[in-house]
Amino acid sequence: MTEQLLLGIDIGTSACKVAVFDTDGNVVAQSNKPYLVYYPQQGYAEQDPEEWWDAIVAAIREILDLKTFDPKKIAGIGVDGQSWSAIPIDRKQNVLYRTPIWMDTRARNICDRAKRLAQDEEIFSIAGNDFLPSYATPKMIWFKENMPEVFGKTDLFLQSNSFIVMKLTGEVSQDLSQGYGIHFFDMKKKEYNAELAEKLGLSVSLVPSLYRCDEIVGTVTKEASELTGLPEGIPVVAGGLDAACGTLGAGVYDVGQTQEQGGQAGGMSICTDSALSHKKLILSTHVVPDRWLLQGGTVGGGGTLKWFKQEFGKDLSFDELTQEAEKVSPGSDGVVFLPYMAGERSPIWDPDAKGVFYGLSFDKTRGHMIRAVLEGVALSLQHNMLTAAETGITVESLNAMGGSANSLLWTQIKADVTGKRVQVPASDTATTLGAALLAGKGCGIYKDYKEAVEKTIKITRVHEPNAENHEIYKRSMELYLRLYEDLKDTFKEYKDI
Repeated sequence: MTEQLLLGIDIGTSACKVAVFDTDGNVVAQSNKPYLVYYPQQGYAEQDPEEWWDAIVAAIREILDLKTFDPKKIAGIGVDGQSWSAIPIDRKQNVLYRTPIWMDTRARNICDRAKRLAQDEEIFSIAGNDFLPSYATPKMIWFKENMPEVFGKTDLFLQSNSFIVMKLTGEVSQDLSQGYGIHFFDMKKKEYNAELAEKLGLSVSLVPSLYRCDEIVGTVTKEASELTGLPEGIPVVAGGLDAACGTLGAGVYDVGQTQEQGGQAGGMSICTDSALSHKKLILSTHVVPDRWLLQGGTVGGGGTLKWFKQEFGKDLSFDELTQEAEKVSPGSDGVVFLPYMAGERSPIWDPDAKGVFYGLSFDKTRGHMIRAVLEGVALSLQHNMLTAAETGITVESLNAMGGSANSLLWTQIKADVTGKRVQVPASDTATTLGAALLAGKGCGIYKDYKEAVEKTIKITRVHEPNAENHEIYKRSMELYLRLYEDLKDTFKEYKDI
């Protein structure tokens, strides 16, 4: 083991992950701690940032109690987090209300109004992203219009990782990669646009100063040290978006490289050297300087199989589920699954979309349904890939990350559906590793991200696409797209049932 260590913290949707790495990228210790998502009414999805912090404190305490490493060797801390938070804090850094998270669509009317007023075109020209209720900006406006007593006390709105950085250091920050959730963040200039903020009824004073993702914001305070057990004075960098940190942790740092995400949610991130936008996709700056990510983010990911297991396969392990699916031919004999289990994000952006099984009959088995779930998630990935291709981007291979990358069958299905080579890095801790690499660069352990990736990330498996299966899946893709088009009006008409 090398002398210096790096700590990565990930604020996911269902749990936090905390991992300590050596400078070669090996996991020294790790812990996960869950927390709740609150659904107070339809369209709402909230989390309590203080519960994130409590879980992170518990996770850090747990790994320190293992006594497998010397915490004084931790050279730096990086924090990544879920996107599109809007955490209102007052001047004393108290949380004023639970944050709406990325699944929350309460601000739909605000976004509809912006479109009626033709503000959305100006917003897109500056932000590079459509004005949609999942993003942070409409949520800020929602607080102003619906909870004026909270908005009036709000000093700043924070993102998930900046909240944890604040708890560690006492300093407030806004990293560049999470700027994409704030529509008055100019994606090309990487700075706030005060004029647009004012037009939206907001102000740049409502968000913290911008930091590079690997820039040191502060150090672990005495108070944070006493709570977590970490030594006081460890540098903490600004960190970044979980998808961007996961992209780095999967080995994607340069132009043309692409990450495929298989966590609770799904999607992809294509690395570019310019702010190349598409209205149906997501554009953010990468955590790597002078790089951007054209992203697709889907609701359906590993969470779809988790749901299926919970409801229809409690007696089976995930391996046993996929073994059943393996017995079914590619294309699931015509069974198609739309993985819109909480509406859908890119590229359809339809909060009313529903999960659908099509093609069931008496000769179909549970294995058909399981395989259709795996294929449906892969088809949603391909939908985003085909949309990205409209910009002229060419993708040759994908680097897989997330729990689903551990499934040989699921990874092969994604290769066959997309027609692209899928590479699987050694670590399934890509997101926390990416956050740790930001700390390593910020603290001077790595001279650049090329060195960081080459030193820490190795490809362990490669899945080449099967040409015959790819042709079968082209037909499945046609049906997948047709089903949504045929059902989208029905979804809207019967959304309240």
